[in-house]
Amino acid sequence: MRLPSTEADARADYRGILRDSGSSLEIATLCALDEVQQVLTLRPTDTDRFQAGNETARFGRLFGGQLVAQAITAAAGTITGFAPHSIHASFLRPGQPTPPLDITVDRTRDGRTMSIRRVTVQQAGRTMLTATVSFDTDPEAADDATVAVPAPAPESLPLLQHWAQQAPPELAGPANTWIDKPAPLEMRIAEAPIFLGGAQAPGSRAHWMRLPRAIDGGPQANAVLLAYASDYLLVDTAVRAYPHRVGYGTHMGLTLDHTIWLHRPVRFDRWHLYTQQAVGVGGDRALVHGTIVDIDGRHVASTAQEVLIRPRTGPTAETP
Repeated sequence: MRLPSTEADARADYRGILRDSGSSLEIATLCALDEVQQVLTLRPTDTDRFQAGNETARFGRLFGGQLVAQAITAAAGTITGFAPHSIHASFLRPGQPTPPLDITVDRTRDGRTMSIRRVTVQQAGRTMLTATVSFDTDPEAADDATVAVPAPAPESLPLLQHWAQQAPPELAGPANTWIDKPAPLEMRIAEAPIFLGGAQAPGSRAHWMRLPRAIDGGPQANAVLLAYASDYLLVDTAVRAYPHRVGYGTHMGLTLDHTIWLHRPVRFDRWHLYTQQAVGVGGDRALVHGTIVDIDGRHVASTAQEVLIRPRTGPTAETP
């Protein structure tokens, strides 16, 4: 595979990867972002109650990042003058891509400098997610320390769709989903994820990510979409680090809970490096930690997710 050597080459690859099928990955990604912003525009149905739709299904079920982002958006709709700084979400059951969602917010606490909201997301009367969202009056970080951003630069790495094109035949169907229905962000990674034919390995793995364009709504809108994107590839990182031979053909990986802490305001149309590592694997569960650093080396967010990995006996599992 020829890797792009310049930003111009990277953009050319980005626009041309679907040329043979008569469509454009860049346009498809922009449309996916428009769709996600639409499902994050909640419709009030009563005091502290909202209804929302879903983005196009990529995995046969609702994407957890969508539910996390909608929970933050609903909670933020009940408060002014505060910025979200963390969300702790528990996934109780998988959701379906078609029925609308009903979201209820409980005003748990309103303080002078911090406020807390409890959010419940339901579909057809069944609870999909419960979450606690915390808000702060001062989203600015107390320090301006930076870390060295490791090479290589994002533009020199393959797109996730490059790996999808080269997935083995038995994974070609799910892999093509990432091309036909791309995520609403650009992701570049040095190795193939497990669900695209990559190999299991110990240690951390990182990928670059950014939105395909700037968005309106200021730091809060950017933070919500960063929270959405923070759910990508964590399950795959857990599978990658599993001490025994596992794969998506024989095992399923499901998210049990997801937490993100927001440390400073975000501009998510700029590159961010997301480093993930499984820090605890025991029985059927794995805990994955993540660190998100912007292109200037500022630590903008941290994540943690517990993943369930079990032999496959039922429907197709979520694979991001």
